[in-house]
Amino acid sequence: MRLFTPLRPNPEAPLARSNPTAKLGAAAALMVVLFVSVDAVTAGVVLLGLLVATTATGLSARVLLSRIWPLLLAAASVGVLNTVFAAEQTGEPFVVGPLTVGSDNVVAGIGLGLRLLGIAYSGVLAMVTTDPTALADSLVQQLRLPSRFAVGSLAAARLLPSLAVEWQILSLARRARGVEAGRSPMAAIRLFSGQLLSLLVAAVRRGTRLALAMEARGFAGLPCRTVARPQRVERSDWLLLAAALGLGAAAIGLSLAFGSWRFLFG
Repeated sequence: MRLFTPLRPNPEAPLARSNPTAKLGAAAALMVVLFVSVDAVTAGVVLLGLLVATTATGLSARVLLSRIWPLLLAAASVGVLNTVFAAEQTGEPFVVGPLTVGSDNVVAGIGLGLRLLGIAYSGVLAMVTTDPTALADSLVQQLRLPSRFAVGSLAAARLLPSLAVEWQILSLARRARGVEAGRSPMAAIRLFSGQLLSLLVAAVRRGTRLALAMEARGFAGLPCRTVARPQRVERSDWLLLAAALGLGAAAIGLSLAFGSWRFLFG
């Protein structure tokens, strides 16, 4: 649950100063490129560009790695499972212990894992450098979303650290009562599921109380609602969008040059 605690990047970092809507647009552009391109070259080029963009977040690579390791694990797991359990093994066979996999399946698995990692990491870079309050203001001012949705999203983001605290309290309470799984993996899964259910129930109750309080205080987006923190789209934000589009186009171009590009619906 430490993953729910917010990061505090340097506010003077280039990405931290960018408009939240512009960052979401740049991330969405790269996600679309990765979604429609079923090959490893496109995903690898985009990932390389995202790693270069990490230097503009104001966060160290060690801090980011400590938060995104579940994404790395999930992407690697999906790639390996799709390689090993493919319906048909094609290409030159490789023997890995008791398994025999085809070279084409290995390339496809690597491409799938890189695509998933790139899609997730582009969203991570956009969100870890964005203040939730600035994001809610930008959603209302730039995207013209209803205030009810924007303020509700802000409240949900602000409550994520509370989930981490409640998880720690539940863990300590169970430890104080002597409830432990020992060396049994099934008992560990059962205890984890029970603790997760308790956290879900507490979150639903807290969300219900918060929704009633926000309605009572007039957060329903009345026509007379004013803007306290103007969010403007600067020239640097347009350059960020152009850089994301350029990175996606360059990735597809290099993949076409190598003859490896494959369209999702082709």
